[in-house]
Amino acid sequence: MSKTLPLAHPFDDDKLKEECGIFGVIGASDAANFVALGLHALQHRGQEAGGIVSHDADQGFNSVRRFGYVRDNFTDQNVMKTLPGLLAIGHVRYSTTGSKGQTAIRDVQPFFGEFSMGGAAIAHNGNITNADALRRELIERGSIFQSSSDSECIIHLMARSLQRNIPERMEDALRRVEGAFSIVAMTRTKLIGVRDPLGVRPLVLGKVGDGWALSSETCALDIIGASFVREIKPGEMVVITEKGVESIFPFRPAKSRFCIFEHVYFSRPDSILGGRSVYETRREIGVELARETPVDADIVCPVPDSGTPAAIGYSQESGIPYAMGIIRNQYMGRTFIEPTEQIRNMGVRLKLNVNRALIKGKRIILVDDSVVRGTTSRKIKEMVLDAGAAEVHFRIASPPTAWPCFYGVDTPQREKLLAATMSEEEMRQHLGVDSLRFISLDGLYRAVGEANGRDPDAPAYCDACFSGEYPVEPADMISKGFELKPAAE
Repeated sequence: MSKTLPLAHPFDDDKLKEECGIFGVIGASDAANFVALGLHALQHRGQEAGGIVSHDADQGFNSVRRFGYVRDNFTDQNVMKTLPGLLAIGHVRYSTTGSKGQTAIRDVQPFFGEFSMGGAAIAHNGNITNADALRRELIERGSIFQSSSDSECIIHLMARSLQRNIPERMEDALRRVEGAFSIVAMTRTKLIGVRDPLGVRPLVLGKVGDGWALSSETCALDIIGASFVREIKPGEMVVITEKGVESIFPFRPAKSRFCIFEHVYFSRPDSILGGRSVYETRREIGVELARETPVDADIVCPVPDSGTPAAIGYSQESGIPYAMGIIRNQYMGRTFIEPTEQIRNMGVRLKLNVNRALIKGKRIILVDDSVVRGTTSRKIKEMVLDAGAAEVHFRIASPPTAWPCFYGVDTPQREKLLAATMSEEEMRQHLGVDSLRFISLDGLYRAVGEANGRDPDAPAYCDACFSGEYPVEPADMISKGFELKPAAE
């Protein structure tokens, strides 16, 4: 019997989606319970499926992989009792590669492999941009793949390595890999964390009692009472045992290019990135947005929940009152009801509702994190006008998203991105609003702490979705016909 996946809501379909979140614990009794809590805190990074692998000295490796939310699969103690041990890793998934729309349980991570020196499990956040070429090569040499995931390439490369132990085999394998990867892995006695040389995706180290934790974000350390120690550095591998943490730098040094959209949208606002509060950064984005794009209006309203900190910053800088003009239904799940055509036509009204008494007759500034296809923005505008707003002005807390991401984010094809085919004025007309303005790329860089804005010769972040400048060439996509931005464009 096939498993029904959570249904995508119309509101969610017009947002960029992070691929996944990863979490691992060593040296804690019932480590899998800590991992389940950590994954729950990382649920925003992937709602499609989740998995946990644990190791116990008596029972060996054990694995549970399920579709759906962490709360629905890893709160049953009968399930958690099957995951004993002091060492466990986990993964929550939203697919950007593999059989998208037809996810099979074999694609759910962590992946496990049995090697001559023992078993190992691996959970990966990011995207391997040369996975197609690696898969073809490995299959030609006799590898048999069990999933459609790019991450499985790492397991097969490790199996073919001639290095002495699993951490060294992982180093060997990852030197063949291009793209973005933050990885949490485990052997019988070791917890391993790795970031790619550019550090595109996040990974942090925490201390929990006498043990250690690795996580995509600091908010997941908070939920288990772990203290934040530090970020894993770009190009760093940490190997954690009962003796402590060993740090290795196996890759050629490169300038960090952390994903700037983690600051804008992906990470939870209560996390810390690069020593900065995500919430405070988003508030500062709103401040910059108000400086760059002022407009006369009566109230500033966020598009909840991701636009809230930026709307607060916009209000503080502009002096225009902040108000909750749009209310989010907090109990609207992705599996609410089977979406008949009648229900689908309700669009975002199932998740968002306008505060009519507040909106009527007002000039409204709506602050949102991004515009992707523009479908949700149009529906929200219609709802606000229907409620009697006198004017609607959109202010967007990121530059126009004009290029797809190939480093672990689900992005539509370029021609489906509104900013790839329209100018700002054409987008304004398409959305039917009184004004539409985006923060500049320089303004975004200032908001994340780069006082002089973006250095065009050496950007501090990966901003390819805005600039079209990819720090790692997406080899597989180019082979399929994707055209890079011309040098003179």
